Amino acid sequence: MRFAKLEGLGNDYLFTEDTPKNPSRAARLLCDRHYGVGADGLVIIVPPDDPKDADIQIRIFNPDGSEAEMSGNAIRCLGKYMYDRGKTKKQKLRVQTLAGVIPTVLMVRDGRVYRVKADMGEPILEKSRIPMQCAPGEEYSNAIAEKIFLDDHKTYEFTALSVGNPHAIIWVDNVSEFDVQNVGPKIENNSMFPNRINVHFIQMMDEDLIKQRTWERGVGETPACGTGASASVVAGVLAGKIKRKSKVEFPGGILEIYWSEKDNHIYMTGPCKDVFEGETSII
Repeated sequence: MRFAKLEGLGNDYLFTEDTPKNPSRAARLLCDRHYGVGADGLVIIVPPDDPKDADIQIRIFNPDGSEAEMSGNAIRCLGKYMYDRGKTKKQKLRVQTLAGVIPTVLMVRDGRVYRVKADMGEPILEKSRIPMQCAPGEEYSNAIAEKIFLDDHKTYEFTALSVGNPHAIIWVDNVSEFDVQNVGPKIENNSMFPNRINVHFIQMMDEDLIKQRTWERGVGETPACGTGASASVVAGVLAGKIKRKSKVEFPGGILEIYWSEKDNHIYMTGPCKDVFEGETSII
């Protein structure tokens, strides 16, 4: 199986067009950072179900073998993978994911993609569609300023929403010193979230800038998260804290997010880079 490793703000993925016999097993083995190649996910590239609706289709598997609906950073890296290797001449790609078709715009310089803008679609705010457990009659209410009680007797207030995959956003005073490694997995696996959830801890820096750390479902803490940045800006706007066009600063770098008032879609723009190519007998 041949593969290429690419990264977006340090969020790294392995891309292959050779579908493994057991994708979950392949992801667990290949993504291991000590006994495998090391990555935040395995992306399998396949033809779209209908070429009239999409140009390409991807399946994304987390390091724990679970399948993710989508990934913003993986979407950007896919554009670079396809264009730089001559697999497409298009600078606008429609990418089919489990979360739907994601339109992307590839920004090219000197014949190579260096940035990608992706239309992440409309945020899903209803509790039942995130999904999260809710009392009868609350299925269509928004999860804003909700509270979660952890076993260490601490309570956290969060906003939850879906950007094709589920996210919980928590405001903190100092994100650099926050105990993400301890709190993240407790919230990810809380029974309030039947499909688990990505957890983001954010600190307001300015009206158009937030600082963020992410505990990613099925992965752990990652240097960046494209869908998470999108969700955090929506949560920030709903809370009246930040502008619809804001930057999100991760340990791995900065993403630009715009939640449009015109069409209610979220637009994410950021870099993508090649790391290396290789081949493996793990199929």
